[in-house]
Amino acid sequence: MLDLAVYGGLFATALVAATILPMQSEAVLVGLILSGAYPVWLLVLVASLGNILGSVLNWLLGRGIERFRDRKWFPASPAALERAQRWYRLYGRWSLLLSWAPVIGDPITVVAGILREPFPVFLLLVTLAKVGRYLVLAAVTLNLL
Repeated sequence: MLDLAVYGGLFATALVAATILPMQSEAVLVGLILSGAYPVWLLVLVASLGNILGSVLNWLLGRGIERFRDRKWFPASPAALERAQRWYRLYGRWSLLLSWAPVIGDPITVVAGILREPFPVFLLLVTLAKVGRYLVLAAVTLNLL
């Protein structure tokens, strides 16, 4: 039962970390790897699935939120939204390979939804980025042991 709570907590942390809410899943993953109590491959898998799902939620948010851009409560100014869209158009879908990066990664996934990036392409590039980041983090952590 404790294992389920640990994996569920890691999944939830990784999911929230991939949304526009501030959260750090890397510290949780590293702590669990260092504990030595859980298979590293399973920890990386669970964290990756949560983080990818969080990015998919951002993409879905982007698909639906632009219709509210003229509302007072809209989270981005028209200038900021236009700047993000211009940046995404300039660098294209390949910018999704930076979806793992702090600060810029989450907005990239939202803008990809706004600009109607096809879901299969979105999912492939985000999966490569998220899994790659966790694999590097796990490898670095294991080399410290």
